[in-house]
Amino acid sequence: MQNKTRPLGVTVIGILIIIAGILTILVGIGSIAVGPPNLLGLVFVAFGVVSLVIGIAYLVMGYGLLKGRGWAWTISMIVLIIGIIINLISLPKAVASGSNLSGDIVSIAISAFILYYLYRPHVKAYFGKATF
Repeated sequence: MQNKTRPLGVTVIGILIIIAGILTILVGIGSIAVGPPNLLGLVFVAFGVVSLVIGIAYLVMGYGLLKGRGWAWTISMIVLIIGIIINLISLPKAVASGSNLSGDIVSIAISAFILYYLYRPHVKAYFGKATF
């Protein structure tokens, strides 16, 4: 356990991830509750279960970030990079259809900024990661 002070940005990111986790869990519960007993209902239930799992993962990741756990930093890096790649892949479709292009660009920019921030030497040091 580090005796270092948690950077403010890490606190903000951790809290936002916890809020996203709570909202994702609520979406999962709602999807499971809405699922009527037919084929479409099974789709809602499956989506709800996936949302619950993702929401719980967000809560764990947010807790790890707030506590300065190295594994949370690593998982955050992986999730951010995957998110950027998915948004980059979806850009041509958004350009062609004109739908959600600004949303994809904003999402890429936010993810890239958080990625940059988490690589700052003082932030990496908080998570016990080597700085070069």
